[in-house]
Amino acid sequence: MKKAIVTGGAGFIGSNLVDKLIDKGVEVHIIDDLSTGFKENINPKATFWKQDISKLDPNKPWKELENTDIVFHCAALARVQPSIQDPVHYDNINTGGTLKMLMLANNLKVKRFVYSASSSCYGDCTIFPTPESAPTNPLSPYGLQKYIGEQYCKMFSEVYGLDTVSLRYFNVYGERMNLEGAYKLVIAIFASQMLDNKILTINNDGEQKRDFTYVQDIVDLNIKAATHSGELKGESFNAGNGVTFSVNQLADMFGGEKTYGNKVLEPFQTLADNSKAKSILGWNPEGSLTSWIEEYKKELGI
Repeated sequence: MKKAIVTGGAGFIGSNLVDKLIDKGVEVHIIDDLSTGFKENINPKATFWKQDISKLDPNKPWKELENTDIVFHCAALARVQPSIQDPVHYDNINTGGTLKMLMLANNLKVKRFVYSASSSCYGDCTIFPTPESAPTNPLSPYGLQKYIGEQYCKMFSEVYGLDTVSLRYFNVYGERMNLEGAYKLVIAIFASQMLDNKILTINNDGEQKRDFTYVQDIVDLNIKAATHSGELKGESFNAGNGVTFSVNQLADMFGGEKTYGNKVLEPFQTLADNSKAKSILGWNPEGSLTSWIEEYKKELGI
């Protein structure tokens, strides 16, 4: 891999991926509109294109992007609740933007398109650990949109011959998590509340469990998927650590006082069966949530 495009390369996962690719000597082009990403996340050695993917013209002559080997499509409007409140806008980005990036990748004749999918495609699953063969039943516009993206990837492999692969992320945490905004992840919520000397607020009863996956493991899986020697033809892989923690356990790691309140619609448990990614892609996630949070608390001074 000599040249890559990373959409969402100013965001949490995308920027960590860009840094690792540049460390490996890859020429990286970032496509990001900075609607949720940050300028300070952009690696100065990358070429930056400020572009809304939903408004991108895949048929224009992108001369600077010719000879791209891999497209890593990380850009998306994430989070469940806002997608429920504004499904059309989310669909324009998450579905329409993905289709346009697939068209651009096909026009550029790239070797592989690596899609950041989501475990939210499973909905309230009852099979644990959850294999990729489990039924899909998205519970939100966001979950459905990310799953439609997978189907588009598979279709592009079958119809256009573009080799694609989808990685179903499970609750990613790590460096550059966003601590701002109304819809940040629970780890970031607890961190912000600890910094503000507030009580940790927990939805439902706190016994809901999540498979938390370290961002550097996600970066590693993206690169393994991109460089896999055989064709992947639209295959989907779980990108989860394979271990669960309850929200109550997570709150105890932070050590703050807890309060319970909001009743929200959410899966009771997520737990990835990651054996497929291990056996086919040679992936071995190594991140430890407990160790990382201890270091994270020291960095934040909490």
